Amino acid sequence: MLPLVPCEHNVVWLTDKIGDKSNKLLLSLPETNHHSKVVSDGTALVPIPQSLTQQEHIMTSMLEGKIAIVTGAARGLGQMFSRELASAGAVVVAIDRNNCSETIGKIEQDDNRAIFYQTDVADHKSLQDMTQKVTRDFGRIDILVNNAALYANLTSAPFDQLTEEEWDDCMRVNVKGVWNACRAVVPAMRKSGGGTIINMSSLAATYGLPFALHYTASKAAVIGITRGLARELGRHWIRVNAIAPSAVATEGTREFFGDKFEHATEVIRATQSLRRTLEPSDVVGQVLYLASDASRFVTGQTLMVDGGTTLL
Repeated sequence: MLPLVPCEHNVVWLTDKIGDKSNKLLLSLPETNHHSKVVSDGTALVPIPQSLTQQEHIMTSMLEGKIAIVTGAARGLGQMFSRELASAGAVVVAIDRNNCSETIGKIEQDDNRAIFYQTDVADHKSLQDMTQKVTRDFGRIDILVNNAALYANLTSAPFDQLTEEEWDDCMRVNVKGVWNACRAVVPAMRKSGGGTIINMSSLAATYGLPFALHYTASKAAVIGITRGLARELGRHWIRVNAIAPSAVATEGTREFFGDKFEHATEVIRATQSLRRTLEPSDVVGQVLYLASDASRFVTGQTLMVDGGTTLL
């Protein structure tokens, strides 16, 4: 680590000493309204901010005034996405078949704004009714995160032992649900001049998850929907992207693998370049990126969040 040598005002020297030679690079730091502590780790002097840094301030306001819908927001990734989008300044519309009171409570504890509409993504009318309420109350929709999916309660079995009923249930929520949500929300996005849609896919779609062909096929379909809609909706400045994480340590993943969770995650880690289990917080950054203007010229892409399992 290169040492920071304080100079006057907001300028530091970055020094790199190699042998008897010392090179210096002058850095201009952003103005901040806080004092910093300086600690030594034995090799460098590192400034430690006592309050929000300028970068953190930007993160807390990057979605200010945006209206964001998150499906499957009652728990797990959906709950975390809702909290972080709200923390970035968005008004979050949390939707789920189940009660989202816990999600709303956590967002309000953070002094942020959210509302819950009980909605079934497999039912287009339910989504249309929700969209009408949102546009009536807020005037626009800027962000849609298609997170709702059947996963935790799916049967893990050889493909020819899956029931037709379970296959259809999986497709109705994981595939038709994404289509339903998009066709309910896109008219409002067109009217307001654009928006961003973030579809949650999975490593299963690109790597192949054995004994879960219904889930694997459904998440591969999400990538196809993402690419097709990106081509179709670009003329309206609506961006459509997907995120494909590996097995995230959520309640749903633990329920799906059951008593095989530890073994399953060990096998998954062995395929990764970064060998630890994926945490929900590892996926949040990609959602914020795709939800914000930082990705304003990115569409039709699938971001792999898998520790380097898939190298594109």
